Amino acid sequence: MAAAAALEAVAPTGALWGLVQDFVMGQQEGPADQVAADVKSGSYTVLQVVEALGSSLENPEPRTRARGIQLLSQVLLQCHSLLLEKEVVHLILFYENRLKDHHLVIPSVLQGLRALSLCVSLPPGLAVSVLKAIFQEVHVQSLPQVDRHTVYSIITNFMRTREEELKGLGADFTFGFIQVMDGEKDPRNLLVAFHIVHDLISRDYSLGPFVEELFEVTSCYFPIDFTPPPNDPHGIQREDLILSLRAVLASTPRFAEFLLPLLIEKVDSEILSAKLDSLQTLNACCSVYGQKELKDFLPSLWASVRREVFQTASERVEAEGLAALHSLTACLSRSVLRADAEDLLDSFLSNILQDCRHHLCEPDMKLVWPSAKLLQAAAGASARACDHITSNVLPLLLEQFHKHSQSNQRRTILEMILGFLKLQQKWSCEDKDERPLSGFKDQLCSLVFMALTDPNTQLQLVGIRTLTVLGAQPGLLSSGDLELAVGHLYRLSFLEEESQSCRVAALEASGTLATLYPLAFSSHLVPKLAEELCLGESDLARGDGPTKHSQHLCCLQALSAVSTHPSLVKETLPLLLQHLCQMNKGNMAAGPNEVIAVCQSLQQVAEKCQLDPESCWYFHQTAIPCLLALAVQASMPGKEHSVLRKVLLEDEVLAAMVSVIGTATTHLSPDLAAQSVTRIVPLFLDGNISFLPENSFPCRFQPFQDGSSGQRRLVALLMAFVCSLPRNVEIPQLNQLMRELLELSCCDSCPFSSTAAAKCFAGLLNKHPAGQQLDEFLQLAVDKVEAGLGSGPCRTQAFTLLLWVTKALLLRYHPLSSCLTDRLMGLLSDPELGPAAADGFSLLMSDCTDVLTRAGHAEVRIMFRQRFFTDNVPALVQGFHAAPQDVKPNYLKGLSHVLNRLPKPVLLPELPTLLSLLLEALSCPDSVVQLSTLSCLQPLLLEAPQVMSLHIDTLVTKFLNLSSSPSMAVRIAALQCMHALTRLPTPVLLPYKPQVIRALAKPLDDKKRLVRKEAVSARGEWFLLGSPGS
Repeated sequence: MAAAAALEAVAPTGALWGLVQDFVMGQQEGPADQVAADVKSGSYTVLQVVEALGSSLENPEPRTRARGIQLLSQVLLQCHSLLLEKEVVHLILFYENRLKDHHLVIPSVLQGLRALSLCVSLPPGLAVSVLKAIFQEVHVQSLPQVDRHTVYSIITNFMRTREEELKGLGADFTFGFIQVMDGEKDPRNLLVAFHIVHDLISRDYSLGPFVEELFEVTSCYFPIDFTPPPNDPHGIQREDLILSLRAVLASTPRFAEFLLPLLIEKVDSEILSAKLDSLQTLNACCSVYGQKELKDFLPSLWASVRREVFQTASERVEAEGLAALHSLTACLSRSVLRADAEDLLDSFLSNILQDCRHHLCEPDMKLVWPSAKLLQAAAGASARACDHITSNVLPLLLEQFHKHSQSNQRRTILEMILGFLKLQQKWSCEDKDERPLSGFKDQLCSLVFMALTDPNTQLQLVGIRTLTVLGAQPGLLSSGDLELAVGHLYRLSFLEEESQSCRVAALEASGTLATLYPLAFSSHLVPKLAEELCLGESDLARGDGPTKHSQHLCCLQALSAVSTHPSLVKETLPLLLQHLCQMNKGNMAAGPNEVIAVCQSLQQVAEKCQLDPESCWYFHQTAIPCLLALAVQASMPGKEHSVLRKVLLEDEVLAAMVSVIGTATTHLSPDLAAQSVTRIVPLFLDGNISFLPENSFPCRFQPFQDGSSGQRRLVALLMAFVCSLPRNVEIPQLNQLMRELLELSCCDSCPFSSTAAAKCFAGLLNKHPAGQQLDEFLQLAVDKVEAGLGSGPCRTQAFTLLLWVTKALLLRYHPLSSCLTDRLMGLLSDPELGPAAADGFSLLMSDCTDVLTRAGHAEVRIMFRQRFFTDNVPALVQGFHAAPQDVKPNYLKGLSHVLNRLPKPVLLPELPTLLSLLLEALSCPDSVVQLSTLSCLQPLLLEAPQVMSLHIDTLVTKFLNLSSSPSMAVRIAALQCMHALTRLPTPVLLPYKPQVIRALAKPLDDKKRLVRKEAVSARGEWFLLGSPGS
């Protein structure tokens, strides 16, 4: 009985035999997967499958044998992990033997060997046995592509798992692979083959005497000339093959003697792609080559690179040539020299200098820039190369500067000198006993000062940049030179409007150099600026003309520009604050613009202080009490009001002060912010003025308790402070503060202060942690809004509060935001608040500058706009269709604002359904809706031309109509859209070309220059439509 059971276990079952017959004789493909699944589940063993295939594997007909082996191979591909070591040995021997079979059988045999090459239980020695059998018995290149790919896969698998065994074959393995790859043409297989060759080299397989053969079998594909067929399912690009082959060719110095002549030949050819590929490959090779490999080819390589830079018409070839020269020089620079070895770097650089020097001296300066580029490419490779070239070229350029008298020629020469100075700066971090520039510092300074005094603006600009680079290198500017440099920068900082670019560059240079030489600027520039500021004060008092005001503005900008060092901030900040105080005390004719200019300078100083915690705290505790004191003083009732006191309470001036206070607060550490908050919040809630300078005021400061309208306006300054604090800073008396803000936000006496209170309340809501207190604040806000939105004088203020609270909650994904948005949407039908509600959607989708900003530590979740769009646009569209005719513009306006600020990738999929509404919005008489819609449509014309083409007739008509709009901004936007229309398919546009060209003649005579400029641009594009090359 036991013998019978054993026999039954081994014998194939009838079901398995049937599946085998269906596959082999019935030519069905499905049974193979079924058999594999049964083997995996344990229904059959691989041995049973082999026995079931017995007659098929021994069939005299090759096709039948092939089908039998194919079935076994497919089962092994899915079940190789289940094989035992003994089974693997027998199967390997079987498959190796079958490699001698008929050519029809070979593909199936290779599939089986691929499956076995994946086996973890493969015994030692069998990998070598399999590969030897393939090398000896199979002529790989006569096989179809898929079977050749199988051979490469077998080799790749064994190289990954049996590396040491394969290395035991020595150079025989390399030779065998060369035979396998020789003649390969399919790009799919070449990618794998190149990877194998790269691994052969990088993993130190023995190449033996076959280095040249391995190079030849791969370099025959260089340069790659492959164009993928259209709709290629394999997705292989020419760039993939280029990079794979380049990785092979540049992987070993042993290819150098064969590769470098090939690269030189291809660079000298007339084919642009071959030039580029060769130069890029040379660049890659330099990272692994040394002097020995390059020595014999340097003259030819230099000649080829030089010719390409001097003569090429392609900027790409020039750039790659310069990069190759840089890499060659770097390679020669890092090679370690023997004491008796020739210094190839010196001789190579001498050749470059010999061929380029004379071009720098040519009167027509024709090849000056190509020569300079070559010299700078080599000089940028190493400190040694930089010193060698700079010490030879700099005297020549200095001499040429003095030889040429024209400003344009001097500018060219100075730009070249600047290039070499930047390279010296790059290598100045290296410890060097001698600095090549030290011998030229007097000549360089003299030359720069000549440039700075030249009337030519472009030469002045290069001079300013050169001075900045000179100053950045230690020891090149003496104290006398620094004094002169500061004097020139001071003069350039006060240039007239037509030299704006020079003035801006001078201010930037002052900031950079002040960081490095604070003492020089403190001694020579700040006193001059202080004196200029005093003169400005007297000029303002006399009410002098616009020139004096312009100089006053330049002085303020210069003071903020040099505030880049903590020691300088301690001098410039008191000057600015003192200047503001003098305005308050004196009888100057200081208008809002002058005060705003001072605040802008203070804000720029605050921005510079953000980088240094100590300076940040100094600015905060110095500037903010002073600004608050001035503002509180201005808000006090009194008979004697200086001009400034009235000015300080104006909307735009308070907005400028808000920016200063916010910028000075955002970067405070939590500890320091906590110190400050304990003084500023009590100031507004309790009138505690003890920390303010000059705090003797005629009456108490109580902005929330029966304060005057002037005092209430200062809540904007409280908003700037508390809404810029880090989230983890605890605000004292928060409950009282929130209630006071809520009360003030719905006060109808001063729209500015009620809006500031609403924004402050919203900013604090946004940062408040979730919990019971937040829920209480929200309930108070909702109650206040609902009470205010009823009939009464405070509807507008209640609406503003609703808007800001909605935004605060929307940014943090609070659940209540959806309810408040619905309430806002309901107001679109309100006769009084409808237009404002439509504009409110712009606020919800926009980034604010003063509150609810990421810089101010607000909680702003990513993709809040996308979420708002998904949740609310369907309701807006539905509301538009259901709304009465007189209310529809409000819905269009709201929708236009939402879509205009939505990321375009989100909008494009929804465009077909929303485009008709956008086009209808263009007919809306409201210019804000028109402008918002045009701004939304312009990028869509560029990104979705096919969809927009379907509405070409409507688009052309509406854009042309709007090009005559009373609003200049709408006219400009409409003409920009007409310009963007030319990106649509030409056949769609051609019927409209005559009509458009006639219509665009009218805006050519528009009274506004910016409109005329857009009309010229748009009409020119329509004229060229359909012409050759357009």
